[in-house]
Amino acid sequence: MDLSLFFAGTGGSVPSHRRGLPAILVRRGGDRLLFDCGEGTQRQLTRSVGLVDVDCVFITHFHADHWLGLPGMLKSFALRERDQPLSVYGPNGLRKMMDDTRFIYGRLPYELSVVELEPAQSVPFDDYVVAAVPVSHRGATAYGYVLVEDSRAGHLDAKLAEQLGVTPGPDFGRLTRGDTVAGVTPQQVMGPTREGRKIAISGDTSPCETLAVAAHEADVLVHEATFAEEELERARQTGHSTARQAAALARDACVRMLALTHISSRYPGGDLREEARPVFAATEAPRDFDTIDVPFPEKGPAQLIRWSSRPPREQPSTEAVAAR
Repeated sequence: MDLSLFFAGTGGSVPSHRRGLPAILVRRGGDRLLFDCGEGTQRQLTRSVGLVDVDCVFITHFHADHWLGLPGMLKSFALRERDQPLSVYGPNGLRKMMDDTRFIYGRLPYELSVVELEPAQSVPFDDYVVAAVPVSHRGATAYGYVLVEDSRAGHLDAKLAEQLGVTPGPDFGRLTRGDTVAGVTPQQVMGPTREGRKIAISGDTSPCETLAVAAHEADVLVHEATFAEEELERARQTGHSTARQAAALARDACVRMLALTHISSRYPGGDLREEARPVFAATEAPRDFDTIDVPFPEKGPAQLIRWSSRPPREQPSTEAVAAR
């Protein structure tokens, strides 16, 4: 099952020629989940992977740079005659925000569900959940989100199962699904249960314990890094984090990779990455249109794939490159 994060916008507060406003598209199998939808998100997607029909949108909080692109995207889906339902999740106040902007997107030809989540509430999917994590951002109700997959069955010891009298073929499949076959139980021939993958997305926040706990041993933590350490006091005043603070949280939470986002236009992303790495070495600073692939742990660590390294046919147009 493929799992990846596509960074449609990695900037903070205002767009720049290099970075769009916050938006991360998580792709897991056939599911498409969008976390935040800053102004211009649909344009960013159109310039890169295409304006996909997302299944769900998760809004972290109601500062305009995190949701202003949503009404226009809903309208675009309507003009494309979308007929699949769409769910939008967020903190308390989401329904009012959606009602206040209804004049933009109007009547939709598809079902739109608006769901206000309680702190720590989970949204269930087929074999994973997305949980809302309260974070600390200037006194506003703000969430991070954690995607957690269900545990997976251990590996089948096919040789042992055959020695115990199980016929290779469909009966092996029954064992992996938890059935007893020919008197042989799964516990006799299956290895230990394997953990699923975990992705944590901070939204806007100052360093907070709730996020550190929720992100514990995550394969990828996407954490905002609005400021360099030299502006630590300003970060405190505005409820944001420095790159070094994000790295310290990643280290303490024992995550496997840290991805810095919400990067102010005053900084090159590489500078913040280098500031963070002495604290947490496995730190990256994705640019717009970059992807992080997250394989199962036994197949290796998460990897950052630069958009610029893709074959030319997959890269954006000249206009898009100029806009970055």
